[in-house]
Amino acid sequence: MSARKIVGWIVAGLSLAPLPLVLSPAAAAHAIIESSEPAVDGTAAGPDIAIAIKFNSRIDLKRSRLTLILPDRSERPLRDLKKDRPDRLATTAISLKPGKYSLHWQVLAVDGHLTRGDIPFTVTAPGGQ
Repeated sequence: MSARKIVGWIVAGLSLAPLPLVLSPAAAAHAIIESSEPAVDGTAAGPDIAIAIKFNSRIDLKRSRLTLILPDRSERPLRDLKKDRPDRLATTAISLKPGKYSLHWQVLAVDGHLTRGDIPFTVTAPGGQ
């Protein structure tokens, strides 16, 4: 085998070496929502609602943010976040009037990547009216 072919095989092997890192579960651990309260496009009876989001991986509480987007499009940061499990954020939103809301979330997963998204939902009057 010629030296040129040997070098070619070495270069090809080195280019494939990172492939197991890309395919490993730890490297693919971006935080993805598994479930939420309220659910996407769900309803919750106000005025106070429990909020909980479960992710597919552990998250860093200190670098996580939840912001409530109100019906008038103004924003209310939800500051009293609790992490009762390594993969779950929880809090309570208080004094909500009936209307369409969105929960904007941002979390840092164990892979070091920030992930963000929105959960739209509707708040109804007490009793679901």
